[in-house]
Parts: sequence; structure tokens; C-alpha cells
Amino acid sequence: MTPAPVATDTAQGARPEAVGRVHSIETAGMLDGPGIRQVIFLSGCPLRCLYCHNPDTAGMNNGELRRADDLLAGLARRKPFLRSGGLTVSGGEPLVQPGFLKTLLTGAKALGLHTAVDTSGHLGARVDDELLALTDLWLLDIKSFDPATYKRVTGVELAPTLAFAQRLAARNRPLWIRFVLVPGLTDEVANIEGLAGFVAGLGPAVERVEVLPFHKLGEPKWAASGLAYKLAATQPPTPEATESARRIFRAHGLKVF
Repeated sequence: MTPAPVATDTAQGARPEAVGRVHSIETAGMLDGPGIRQVIFLSGCPLRCLYCHNPDTAGMNNGELRRADDLLAGLARRKPFLRSGGLTVSGGEPLVQPGFLKTLLTGAKALGLHTAVDTSGHLGARVDDELLALTDLWLLDIKSFDPATYKRVTGVELAPTLAFAQRLAARNRPLWIRFVLVPGLTDEVANIEGLAGFVAGLGPAVERVEVLPFHKLGEPKWAASGLAYKLAATQPPTPEATESARRIFRAHGLKVF
């Protein structure tokens, strides 16, 4: 599938933006960074992942225009509950709106909160030094290490994601790597070994690797959006297969969850 074009605010060096497209907000997330976190899901994504569990975030028109000041005021009210965590900005793909993302992270840092960005890294070239500095943790999703499989899964090329990972590591920016194990798609041993070797080569910036078993919880959203879910016949990996993948990463000296 060819990715549909998405609107963006600006390119690298984006000025802070006061208004952006927001799909939804989770006020007490515990899966997108350390501690209890508010997660803001921005609209827009250039990828079209076969197993996306939020396909409704892909288009910019599926989001609501929101003022950053209003979002940050809500964040300030919840600050006492977020001291163990902070703010994570996800999507969609948050780097579609780099200026708005920068505004949110600036406000969160002013509140003394930890910041994280959950990204595919495909638009990493849009991240300037200021945005790098504002982000305490990068949650980087690497869907596959085999370029052909990556293209099949996402509809886009792998190289920009790997380049962004290397850039973050060179700047020693904390990284959590996420890899979804999909039977018959990303579970080949050579693919996992290749990714594990690449991630290990990134050095101490990588704090952990999360091997996430494929699930179909997002399938109803595809139907609701009038989209064909191409992995309807694919089953989640067995616990044994998931643990086997995790062992490969551990064998490369990585901390794995």
C-alpha cells in the first residue's frame, strides 16, 4: 500500500506552534515510558503498518485542533500524579507536527516533567538540536531489520529509521527500542539477529529493548474505518516464540522486556 500524504506544520528547525491536531489523550498511561504518564496522541502518520492498532490516527483530519496552552494547563493540573513519570507524545507519528511537538515538550519541561516521544523515526531528519534536547527519552519502533520486510509492513523505507537511531546514539540520547514480533512476517531468526546486532552496536544509549507480541486488538478500528485488515488470519506468537526472540536480544548483551 502506498502511504497517503499527510499535512505537516514545518520541516527541520520548526518554530514552536501554538495549535496542532490531536487525536486523543490518555491521562494515566503506564506503557509508554517510565512511571505514570500522560500520553498525547497526535494525528498524522506517513506509515501504513499492517498491524497498526490505531489506524484512525493516520489522517490529519481525524484529529481535533487543540491549543497547546490548554493541553499544558491540563498537564499542570495532573502534575502531582505524574511525578513518577511525565509526558509522552505519540500518535500517529508525532514528528509529522514537529513545531507543535516542540511546544508541548517545552511546556512539560517547564513543569519539571520527564518527556518522551514515541516515533517510528522515519521523519527523524525533521528533529533539530532543540527538539533533541527537549526529549528525555526516545521510544523508537523498528518494525523489521530486513528492508524488504520493513517496506511490506510499513509502506516506507527502513533507512531513515536506522539513520535516526544512529544519530540518537551518537548524541547519547536515551533510547528504548520496540520490536513487534509478527508470525510469518518479522519472526525470522535472521531478521531478529540482524536487528539485535544493530541495536547492540548503538551502545549505552539503548536502555532497553521491548519485544512486543503481535495482537489484533486494533482490528475492529480497521473495520470501522472501512479498511481491509490484511493480517486477519495471523495469530499472536506463542509465549515460547516471544521468549525465544527475547533471548536473541539478550545474547547481544541487551536489557530486554
